[in-house]
Amino acid sequence: MTPSHTITGEEPEHLTQAARCRAQVDPLAALRVPADPPWDVYLTGTVFLDIIFTGLDSAPVRGTESWARGMGSSPGGVANMATALARLGLRTSLAAAFGDDHYGEYCWDALAQGEGIDLSASRTVPGWHSPVTVSMAYEGERTMVSHGHEPPPEEPAPDCPPRARAAVASLTPGTRAPWIAQAAREGTRIFADVGWDDTGAWDLAGLADLEHCEAFLPNAEEAKRYTGADCPRVAAHALTEHVPVAVVTLGPEGAYAVDRRTGEAAEVPAIAVEALDPTGAGDVFVAGFVTGSLAGWPLADRLAFAGLTAALSVQEFGGSLSAPGWSEIGAWWRRVQALPGQEPMALRRYEFLEGLVPEVLDRPWPLRRAVPTIGFRRSA
Repeated sequence: MTPSHTITGEEPEHLTQAARCRAQVDPLAALRVPADPPWDVYLTGTVFLDIIFTGLDSAPVRGTESWARGMGSSPGGVANMATALARLGLRTSLAAAFGDDHYGEYCWDALAQGEGIDLSASRTVPGWHSPVTVSMAYEGERTMVSHGHEPPPEEPAPDCPPRARAAVASLTPGTRAPWIAQAAREGTRIFADVGWDDTGAWDLAGLADLEHCEAFLPNAEEAKRYTGADCPRVAAHALTEHVPVAVVTLGPEGAYAVDRRTGEAAEVPAIAVEALDPTGAGDVFVAGFVTGSLAGWPLADRLAFAGLTAALSVQEFGGSLSAPGWSEIGAWWRRVQALPGQEPMALRRYEFLEGLVPEVLDRPWPLRRAVPTIGFRRSA
């Protein structure tokens, strides 16, 4: 069933003027009732300032100077996910610490004013400088160098998170995050990913908070290591013994998902694109899957939408800068339908977009809300 939607519909008063002014598809419009939580998605984590160099011919070589043909700056870290969710029309709340330097001020303004993300659970930490990541993109890959210090222990405490339909959590092996259990008890649906296990244990028992999660979204290598399976699809089925929905990303092959509750399994191939910068693509994929899940779409549609949003993101530089909104998604759908020689089956895979994307694109495409360079003075 195609979900109903509204464009430029009513938004809560607690969103910024910038967010209210932008044309927006609300993928949850048909589901909203007065008793809803104030937020669709809650996140917590570290915000970095990302400085991205693109257009490098190769990896930097020791003892030489490399010139990049492109550069951008944007909020990164957990801001990648928050921006991707907000641009897909979800009311997003973020709890994070921000430095009181110019970088922190820039990231705060870009997220609150530029993207309409609620930062009432966040705070500025006096005397703490913003973490910084420099990302160099070349040959479809990236190399990153980061610097930062641990924020003070009074960093935004997420043990009492705001009410939300869903939350996205990054699980840490061997560590529980109390806010995850608290949110789950309040009815929040938890979607989790995980980073590389530097301990080498790869023990699912170490991911204790997985018991509170609705969905787990590792990549193929992570899924195989955690389950001991040789095949990522077999690993996905094995993971459903621990979490209702397992989604395994397969890189250039696409993604595979299993829902234990319905018995559904789905596999969607990747969309072939020329990748400029993969920074944040995994976050965009998760945001797309969360959006489809909250909207109640079939598993295959959720997987296809997540893959599409990730594919659109890697064609532009930057993590949060490259996250697509509905204008980009709509432009892509109109464009692929107009291209000659398209396979009918491939087009049918994305027919669910027809009832969602804007009929008229009233803004330039591609749309980029955050500015790519820090420090320009505003014109008088």
